[in-house]
Amino acid sequence: MNDTVTARMGASVTVSSKPMWRIRLARELPRMLLLGVSFAGLLASARFAIAPPRPAAASHVDPIPPPPDLAAQGFAQLFVRSYLTWQANDPEAHQRALAPFVGTDMEPDAGLQPPAGGEEQVQWTEVVQERTAVPGEHVYTVAAQTDTAGLVYLTVSVERTADGVLRLVSYPAFVGAPASGPGAGEGKLREVADPALQTVVERALRNYLADSGTELAADLTSTAHVSLPAQALSLETVQRLDWSPEGGNAVSAIVQAQDGRGARYTLAYELDVALVAGRWEVAAIQMDPDM
Repeated sequence: MNDTVTARMGASVTVSSKPMWRIRLARELPRMLLLGVSFAGLLASARFAIAPPRPAAASHVDPIPPPPDLAAQGFAQLFVRSYLTWQANDPEAHQRALAPFVGTDMEPDAGLQPPAGGEEQVQWTEVVQERTAVPGEHVYTVAAQTDTAGLVYLTVSVERTADGVLRLVSYPAFVGAPASGPGAGEGKLREVADPALQTVVERALRNYLADSGTELAADLTSTAHVSLPAQALSLETVQRLDWSPEGGNAVSAIVQAQDGRGARYTLAYELDVALVAGRWEVAAIQMDPDM
C-alpha cells in the first residue's frame, strides 16, 4: 500500500510557457483562413461581373469554294453555240435551236436577228470567267470562235432554280476579253555548265519527243514514271539549258522541234534530274502522269 502511494506521489507535472502571440495565432488561424477564402471568392465574382470571360476566337479558316457547276457551264456554252450559229435563209432553224433556252419573257431568237444574207458557224466555245451575281445565279464569260466574226466573248447569266432546273436569266451580252498581257520570260537563270548533264538532257528529250520509250528508259531513274506525247516530234536543237528558278535538281530546257509535216515548234520543258552513282539520270519530264 505504501509503495503504491509513493509511486503516485513521485509523478511530476511539467508546466511550460508559450508566447501570447503564438497562442492567439493558433486560435485565430482557422478564422483568418476562412476570411481569406471568402475574400478571394468575392474578388473573383467581381472580376467575372465586370469583365466576364469570352470564348477564344476561332482560328481563321478560309472557306472552301464550292466545286464548279459543270452542268451550268455546259448550258451556257450550248446556248452560245446555238445563239451564234445561224443561216440567213433559214431563221426558223435558229429559233428551233434556241427553243430549249429561251422562255416566255424572251424573244424566240434570243434577240438575234440574222442579216439578209450569209451564215455563221461556231467552231468552239470555252468558259473563261465566272462570277456569282446572287446565290444560285452565275454569270459566265464564254469565248466563242466563229468562222466569220472571229473570236468573240459573251456573258451568259444562268440560274439554277430550287428544283435544280437550269435557265437563262436574261439576254446575253458581248464583252471584251479578260485582261491579259504578253508572256514574261523567266529572267536570268543559271546556265547548266556540266557537259555530262547537257548530253543526258538532250538525249532524253530527243527520245521523249520521238516516242522512243525503250531508248528513253536508259536515261531514267528507277522510280521515274514518264508519259510520252501522242504526237511524235524530232528534236532539232536545245537552245537553252538552265537550272530551274525553283532550285533543287530541276533544269529548264528551251528546245526547237519539228513534226512530220514540217511545222516547227519552240517548246519549254522542265526535267527533274538526279545524280545516281556518279551519272546523271532523269526523274521526270514536264508533268506527273499520276496526278
